[in-house]
Amino acid sequence: MIYCLEDDESIRKLVVYALRSQGADAEGFEDGEAFWAAMKRKKPDLVLLDIMLPGEDGISILKKLRASPVTASLPVIMLTAKNSEYDRVEGLDAGADDYISKPFGMMELAARIRALLRRADNTPAAPEYRIGELYFCPDRHEIRVSGETVTLTYKEFALLRLFCENRGRVLTRSVIMDRIWGLEAERENRTLDVHIRTLRSKLGKAGSYIETVRGIGYRMKGENA
Repeated sequence: MIYCLEDDESIRKLVVYALRSQGADAEGFEDGEAFWAAMKRKKPDLVLLDIMLPGEDGISILKKLRASPVTASLPVIMLTAKNSEYDRVEGLDAGADDYISKPFGMMELAARIRALLRRADNTPAAPEYRIGELYFCPDRHEIRVSGETVTLTYKEFALLRLFCENRGRVLTRSVIMDRIWGLEAERENRTLDVHIRTLRSKLGKAGSYIETVRGIGYRMKGENA
């Protein structure tokens, strides 16, 4: 099932029709209220999400999806008339898996959907991590320090996951920027340092497990932290 949240009726109907004509189950919604009501009934396999919506905007909806353990890994493609670099970065930074600008062709959209669903189907179950006082389960979007639940933003979560997957290894700044921010990253800005600082703060005593390797990058301490 694919949900299309788009307030332009002509675009919404065209997308739903095109997807159904290719054998996919699809439903369209004009605003966040109708979308959330459908989410309570059935979780889709993928969401097509416009940014400019009446009432609750697409970025706010995306952040809510990423904050819930039930929908944290739900594939999301942003559909929007906005085409500036800032808007693309905002959508990707909030947790979008892909981004396509209007006007777009139905063949390209269908190809993007197929590619994203293939990646989602091939993603193996993530392991759980126990490092000192830190417990981290990526699949359930669950983080605890000394038994207390910790809430992270999408990028902070991605950073923690990268560090846990590579614990004990030094990750250079460029590697971290490429893995977390991708092509939109600016190598000379302070984005990484700010995110590391807030991540450490939220992790409390476990924040010290993320070590600074001066002149190179960062490293997560090993299992026994």
